[in-house]
Amino acid sequence: MAGVVVIGVGPGVGVAVARRFVREGMSAGLIARSEATVKTAAEALGGADVLAATADVTDEQALRAALDQVVDAYGVPDVVVYNAAFIQADRIGDLTAKQHLDAWAVNVVGAITTAAHLAPAMAERGSGSFLITGGMPVPKPDYTSLSLGKAGVRALVTLLHQQYGDAGVHAASVTISGGIAPGSLWDPDDLANHYWRLHKQTPAEWIHELVV
Repeated sequence: MAGVVVIGVGPGVGVAVARRFVREGMSAGLIARSEATVKTAAEALGGADVLAATADVTDEQALRAALDQVVDAYGVPDVVVYNAAFIQADRIGDLTAKQHLDAWAVNVVGAITTAAHLAPAMAERGSGSFLITGGMPVPKPDYTSLSLGKAGVRALVTLLHQQYGDAGVHAASVTISGGIAPGSLWDPDDLANHYWRLHKQTPAEWIHELVV
């Protein structure tokens, strides 16, 4: 059955989101850059129906191939969660132009590649959720590249809604406004519930950014 695909499924939010969706009986496609990371994530989901694939989100061909593996196994996903991010402390002037482009490639372009590959088929089917892990509700000068990337994510969600919303694809971001840690205000399992609630919203209920 079609299920969820999580891109950037490292420990924390990625695994928690995958666990939340498989708890509802969904299959899960797990994608991360490291084979060890996706193997650990798959093991954390126990006996769930899981396909683990490796791809660097900045490598368009590799990412598309990994997404195809998931589609071949389970069909066009009901839910896409883009959770990859390049998190680093930097101020204006700290990075070279190439370093900024490298961060943007992870934080935004990988999400564009994923959407370009999957959203048309989701729209043709007439349903689906495309959810992106956001952050930095207020830009911070100590995290310039991440602030720019999360602003890009907000714009991408708006563009996806404009292009695919009428066809039934719910585009939204979960903007996490603090440090993720078990037992905190931003506990991964609690955050995962927000992704599930967004997916279950009817078109009349759709929101496109949830700030947590």
